[in-house]
Amino acid sequence: MTDIIYPTPERIVEYNVLVLEIVKVKKADNPKVLSTSKLREAIAECEDNPGDVYDKAAVLMKGLVQKHPFASGNRRTAFVATKEFILKNNAKFAISDDPDSAKVMQGLRENYYSHEELKEWIQHGKIRGFKR
Repeated sequence: MTDIIYPTPERIVEYNVLVLEIVKVKKADNPKVLSTSKLREAIAECEDNPGDVYDKAAVLMKGLVQKHPFASGNRRTAFVATKEFILKNNAKFAISDDPDSAKVMQGLRENYYSHEELKEWIQHGKIRGFKR
């Protein structure tokens, strides 16, 4: 069994800066860390999860979105960090980069999806649509 490669807090902060430079949504987007402890919690929960790389990725994505460690771009950062985590661990990232994915990330923020649904989305690209 190979060791899993986890992101560092510093690397995820770099992702936040990059996504805010590349994907401008609001003029007020600000690459600022609001809570280093929340960022570290999200990574620790990923590391401590006993499941496979897809279970860990779902925990990382959900943690980064819901713990809201950044002033702006939490969902965008979570998406990029999760994709990088999966690819660095030689697994397949099946989520397409399209507007429907942004809607799912909104649903993730609002706790609409179960862990198993997130895992399925990351691994196979399939998830039910987000509806309020």
